[in-house]
Parts: sequence; C-alpha cells; structure tokens
Amino acid sequence: MPIDAPAASVRLEQVELRVLHIPLVSPFTTSFGTETVREVIVVRADTADGVSGWGEIVTQHMPSYSSEYTHGAWDVARRWLAPALLACDAIAPEEVAGALEHVVGHRMAKAGLELAVLDAALRTEGRSFASYLGAVRETVPSGVSVGIQADPEALVETVRGYLDEGYVRIKIKIRPGRDIDDTAAVRAAFPDIPLQVDANSAYTLADADLLARLDRFGLLLIEQPLQEDDIVDHAALAQQLRTPICLDESITSAKAARDALALGSTTVINVKAGRVGGYLEAVRIADLCEAAGVPVWCGGMLETGVGRAANAALAALPAFTLPGDVSASDRFYARDIVTEPAVLEDGHVRVPTGPGLGVEIDRDALDAFTVESLTLRR
Repeated sequence: MPIDAPAASVRLEQVELRVLHIPLVSPFTTSFGTETVREVIVVRADTADGVSGWGEIVTQHMPSYSSEYTHGAWDVARRWLAPALLACDAIAPEEVAGALEHVVGHRMAKAGLELAVLDAALRTEGRSFASYLGAVRETVPSGVSVGIQADPEALVETVRGYLDEGYVRIKIKIRPGRDIDDTAAVRAAFPDIPLQVDANSAYTLADADLLARLDRFGLLLIEQPLQEDDIVDHAALAQQLRTPICLDESITSAKAARDALALGSTTVINVKAGRVGGYLEAVRIADLCEAAGVPVWCGGMLETGVGRAANAALAALPAFTLPGDVSASDRFYARDIVTEPAVLEDGHVRVPTGPGLGVEIDRDALDAFTVESLTLRR
C-alpha cells in the first residue's frame, strides 16, 4: 500500500561507515561460491537533534551476486553519497533517492544510506518503520535458505534440522550437477513441505530440458535460473516449465519488474530492498505486483539485525503473500550486532514495533566485528 504519511525531515551532522566481518555459524555455499565470514557495511546517520539512525549496505566481499561489492560501496558512499546527504540543509527519507540520483547505479550503497535516514527520521517522530511502511501483520512466516551441502544425504539432514526448528518453508540452492538429485532427495524425505529452489543465475536457456525435470517435485518456484539480463530468455523458459519462475537478480527497480511481468518472464518476484535501491522502491515493486495479482516475498542477503528488522517490517505488508527469507538471527550468526536478535516463534519472526527499526545496537558486538571505520561530518 502507498506510504501516505511522509517521515520527518532531518538535518544530518555526520555519517559513520563501518566495515564488519561477522563469522557465520556454518559455511554458506551457492552457485557463486562459499562464504564463511559475512563482510558488510553498517551506516550510522547522526542528526542535529542527537538522534542516530542505522542502515546496512548488503554488498558482499566480491562482485559475484551483483556488480556491487563491499569496498566499491565503501568508496562511493564516502566520496559521493554520504557527502551529498550531508550537504543538504535538511532531508526527508523520501528525498534521499533524488539527492543521490546523480550517481549512477550503486543501489545497495544508496539503500543503506536511505535506511539510516529513515531510521533517524522515524526515531525522531517516535514512529515505527513497520507502521510507516503500512505493515498489517505482527509476525511474518519464516523460511530458510539452505546452501549447497556436501551431498544429498547431508542436505536432507540439514533440512531436517531446520524443519525441527520450525521453519515453514525451505529453499535449497542449486547449480549444474547439484540440482535434480538434491531436490529429489529433499522431496522424497519431506513430501509435503513448501519447497523451492534457487539457481542464482547458474543456467542458460540451453538447460531448459534439465530444468523441466524439476517440475515433478511440486516446487513453489524456481528462483533466477538464468542470468540477470536474460529477460527474454526467461520468458521463453517459462513457456517450457510448469514450475513458476521467480526473478531475483533481474529485478533492480519497479520498471524492471513491470517489464519482466509484461514479457511473461516471471510470475513471482523476490523483493530485496538493497538490490532495488532501498525500501521505498521495494514498496513500489510490491504495490505494482499486488495490483497485478503477482505474489511477492522478501528475500535475504544474510543481513545483520539491522537489515533483518527492516526486512521483517517489509514482509509484513499485504502484498507479501509467500514466506520469505526472514529467518532467525542464529541461522547465520552466533552473535548479532543488535541487543535483541530475531528469534523463531512457532515458525514466525516478530516484526519490531519500537521507534524507527525498533532494534538497538549492541555496541560491544559492533566494535568487536569492526575492521574499518570512517566518520564524515557536515
């Protein structure tokens, strides 16, 4: 639903950027590679009124998921994006995108800064991020993303563990050579669970016959089977599969979503705020899909408690009709950077209701994981 009550304008006095290295509880393997440490940038925006807002730039160490990567985001944020915001006499969150549009691309960096301004503005008002977006649920169903395991048997046991914890939907990563057998093993072990697969762009249209073999497993969807710019090929592939195609990397804006829907390239969309340039653009995509009767769900980028709180609020909007990747913090981290990390309650994660993002930073944890920091002042 459209945001009809804009947030307050704030005057920024300084912006702090921190690169964090947070160990993962277990290696996370996709078609792009394996992560054992999450490298991420956390943003703090301090206002003239003494309020701090927090954001998260969800880039990864390497430009593998997208062309953005941590130190590229760090460079563009410190050289151009943060200075542009600090140059404003006062700025409302809804104005951030316009203030940064002179920089082409770098959506994840822009999204992290926009979120920090949103958090600061809403904390100033005492309004929650969830109410600002128009959330209608107090909790959201939690799905879990399972990386590629050593073999199908290990995958089944990993999935079993997450089901025992209460996760209501399972997503498994696939790549050529680790697709049919893995999916078959999970489906045979758990015939009735909501199950989907994520290819992370690992295939081409020449693999259509192989991907069609996934149809027999009754999947919710196959996520991003082809390269992100293969919009036409995705439309052709959709004609050869019964399983719905969901686009992730291809959807970089509301316009991209509109084009993909018009071409028949997708019938489900994974919304990731970082990938599309921020939560306000994410809401525009959700509204577009809701009007078209297209289901959406909230994807994840191994966020800390900052981005995870924001994702929970986004996933509580009416348009989000499928369980997303808003998992409990301990799915990835033994220690998070917020004082009250997200936990799983009967298969759901609670939507924070406090001012702004509704979470508070654990300063000791933040300092412990920081490997680089920089403060830019007005």
